[in-house]
Amino acid sequence: METVERVAELLGGRAVLHATIRTWSDLDRVVRKGLPKRSLQLVARRAVEPGASVSAFVSGIVPPATFKRRSRLSAEESQRTERLARVVALAERLWDDELEARAFLNRPHPLLDGQAPLDVARTELGARRVEQLLHAIEHGLPL
Repeated sequence: METVERVAELLGGRAVLHATIRTWSDLDRVVRKGLPKRSLQLVARRAVEPGASVSAFVSGIVPPATFKRRSRLSAEESQRTERLARVVALAERLWDDELEARAFLNRPHPLLDGQAPLDVARTELGARRVEQLLHAIEHGLPL
């Protein structure tokens, strides 16, 4: 499965997105319109460690009162959600195991200044750093 399809699946797939996502352009259109808030909940469930608070993860993207009030995320919130889904999808592809990927995403990493990849990936630049780390691991490049 291609990365864009994995990202779309993490965001809820056709059932949640109400669109078939085959290309990055397809995904970009959906994100620009604003993702359903369900997409953020689904990403959170795949990203956080078992027993950790999904609500805390969600509230790091959208304030709780705002999240309750709306059915869709803003374009900016959607971009953050897609970015985190992309990082989760890359980690899951690399480890081919959701639990191993989740453990990596939540464990501090020395090449990320001792921060967990999931925390670093909350910004665009941080997500790029995590993606570079994942690609280096995947291709056996020196870290």
